[in-house]
Amino acid sequence: MITFQIAGYLTEFTGGDAEIKLDATPSTVGEALKRLGERHVGLRDRVLTEQGQVRPHVNIFLNSQVLRRDQALQSSIEGDAEICIMPAVSGGSVASR
Repeated sequence: MITFQIAGYLTEFTGGDAEIKLDATPSTVGEALKRLGERHVGLRDRVLTEQGQVRPHVNIFLNSQVLRRDQALQSSIEGDAEICIMPAVSGGSVASR
């Protein structure tokens, strides 16, 4: 079983679900994301580019390990796994004194 953790604004594209379980055994993160994308098309378009690559502003974790964007889709999955999809966070401000 694959458990997806969906963070931030991305839950808008999963019907508000922050956790989604797939009763499947894909061999790679890319295959798992494909199955998730079949259920939540809007989410797929926010996670992957038109060329099928992970978008620059999205981070993917497999069992709490951050995956390099250029290697994420090919990363192997063995058995049950947790995949976290998290939008990147940046910005902030310097407090004035």
